[in-house]
Amino acid sequence: MTSEAAFAEHYRQHYRRVLGLCRQLLGRLQPAEDAAQEVFLRAYRARASYDPTRPFEGWILTITSNYCVDVVRRRRKEASLFGSESDERIAAEADDSDVLGDVLSEERAAEVKAAIAALPERYRLPLVLAYYRDASYDEVAGALGITRTHAGALICRAKQALRSALSKKEPA
Repeated sequence: MTSEAAFAEHYRQHYRRVLGLCRQLLGRLQPAEDAAQEVFLRAYRARASYDPTRPFEGWILTITSNYCVDVVRRRRKEASLFGSESDERIAAEADDSDVLGDVLSEERAAEVKAAIAALPERYRLPLVLAYYRDASYDEVAGALGITRTHAGALICRAKQALRSALSKKEPA
């Protein structure tokens, strides 16, 4: 199998997971689709640096996380320079590659996804990296350029905010 054919097979196997992570990190489908394509383009260009003794999924999801975090940082910088866009709520759809969605019932998963999407960016990013990407606190800290302690604190606050938002929706 040629290098291009092997990469095409990796694309078919992992595109959905990459797109799901992009959607969780970026919050909207259109930018997530663009980001997923960019991630695979970058991976293709860097395929010589891929170590075939290691899982491809871990490699491509690391590229995905790093790229999406950079996009979010760029958004923040642009917003501070040019003013912020109007607030948008995300109609998150269930995705079977989502770890949280697999654990929860489909109905509850939609509520959880909507609550995650409504979290402020500073809480959503570390939470998604930790639970969707299964990243350690050290990996979250490295991806966001913060300390491990700060990453832990943000994840803890994100879980508290998520718990609070979800408890408001439960019937009395």
